[in-house]
Amino acid sequence: MTQLFIQLAQTVTGAVITIVVLLIVAVTIGYITAWFYGKSVYSPIIKGLESDKSGLKIQVAGLKDDIGKLMAKAEKLNDKIVRLEEESSEKDKMIKKLTKSKKKQKLDV
Repeated sequence: MTQLFIQLAQTVTGAVITIVVLLIVAVTIGYITAWFYGKSVYSPIIKGLESDKSGLKIQVAGLKDDIGKLMAKAEKLNDKIVRLEEESSEKDKMIKKLTKSKKKQKLDV
């Protein structure tokens, strides 16, 4: 059996097979090493980013609630503005009416 390996190692085909096998082993070792390194380095970063993301989602939900409340408040204020404008126009009409009646009274006197 050793003689078979010696003959295989001495041929060009054997050398090519040996090189290909060694390259496959090197690629496998490199891939596994990179996977473990990436897992150890980037896992804490990813977990931190995910926790930040969940916190930001909670903040967004709170801000959406605030927007809803503020929109309702703005709508109430707009309704109040419309009512005040109507009251103001009514009072302006009354003032004009009163000034006309006073002018009439002065002219009569």
